[in-house]
Amino acid sequence: RSRLLPLVARVLSARLTSRSLGRVPSLPGAMDMTEKSDQGEAEAQHTLGIYYNEGQNVPQDFTEAAALFRLAADQGHLDARCELGICYRDGMGVPQDDPEAARLFRRAANKGHADALCS
Repeated sequence: RSRLLPLVARVLSARLTSRSLGRVPSLPGAMDMTEKSDQGEAEAQHTLGIYYNEGQNVPQDFTEAAALFRLAADQGHLDARCELGICYRDGMGVPQDDPEAARLFRRAANKGHADALCS
């Protein structure tokens, strides 16, 4: 099972990233996401986390991305939970931790997240 984790996480990352790329706004949009994120909106936290993870409209910062994914995941945002799992799997912005990555994938799968069901 642990050998499948890296493959599942790569597939999941590709799927989540491809969905997110279609809604990358201009710099003013990133500023708007920052305001909404600061107000505690989980979707904005997830989206801004994608921006920091990819370095789109903001400087690339894996630590900031993981922190934003954590904020959204703690509110039950399933895509953010999976993204945070990928951060832990790859050690990007957080210490590498396969058991924590697997836990996050399982929690998303248990809530019905289609991409996480195979992990």
